[in-house]
Amino acid sequence: MTSERAEISGLPRSGVLRPAGAPARLRRMSQKVRKAVIPAAGYGTRFLPVAKAVPKEMLPLVDKPVIQYVVEEAAASGITDILIVISRSKRAIEEHFHPAHDLESELEAKGRAAELDSLRALHSLARIHFVWQARMGGLGDAVLHAREHVGDEPFAVLLGDTVVTTRGAPLTRQLADVVERHGGSAVALQEVPLEKVSRYGILGGSEVEPGLLRAETFVEKPAPESAPSRLAVSARYVLSPRIFAHLEKTPKGEGGELQLTDAMAALMKEEALHGLRYDGERHDIGNKLDFLKANIRFGLERPDIGPDLRAFLRGLGV
Repeated sequence: MTSERAEISGLPRSGVLRPAGAPARLRRMSQKVRKAVIPAAGYGTRFLPVAKAVPKEMLPLVDKPVIQYVVEEAAASGITDILIVISRSKRAIEEHFHPAHDLESELEAKGRAAELDSLRALHSLARIHFVWQARMGGLGDAVLHAREHVGDEPFAVLLGDTVVTTRGAPLTRQLADVVERHGGSAVALQEVPLEKVSRYGILGGSEVEPGLLRAETFVEKPAPESAPSRLAVSARYVLSPRIFAHLEKTPKGEGGELQLTDAMAALMKEEALHGLRYDGERHDIGNKLDFLKANIRFGLERPDIGPDLRAFLRGLGV
């Protein structure tokens, strides 16, 4: 793994996208998804005061920070090049993925092979780069910072404060398979209660394969009575590079934020957008209750601490 430090507020947003002719569409359908963007610049206000000094993406699930699980998912999905979008208060993320040769030497001298192997495995996951988002401008703005890095190829977006566990292939791999088969873009979908649809981007469409929808409607935070479905976009995307042209043209919404879903709604008028219903669970670590639940769940699955933790929980009698 190489870790490259970007001492700038953002990468240039210039770049030339190829025309949307038939040869380009066919070429994109056969392109492998090898790059990913992980937005991780947000303030984490739901976790104040701890988020003032510790990025929420660095909060631990047992003994690994949340963002390491996200990077591991990307690497297990065939991603070899990752750009993490950070801000001034998120340098701890950069430090985590930077080699610590002095620590490795000390572990080696003390014969602590397991800990040494875990560090070396971390540093060999992928090529990891960083760019600073100077001002919080929404998820769309964070993705737009990746335009130069991505170039003219499909790419994954994984939210840095959300861990997704699946039964089967990693979720990002499943989305990449959809895009490599069908072209266009793909998003992960999770069914939510009707009373909660107003919190999410909601996709409506027709099923083309079991669990796979071709999007026909994409609405950001609809009222329950007007929602096209109960299928919410769920923290993982694989996007066509044409999304950048739409992000440049999309007006900013409430709070001056550039919404990725608005640009995706415009893009789906030009090329396919698929939604994949996945068999798994989303752990939103930006939410305090979900953070505690995830730590208990992940702890119970660990052979070294799971039995004792289970006994402790039973002893609480709750």
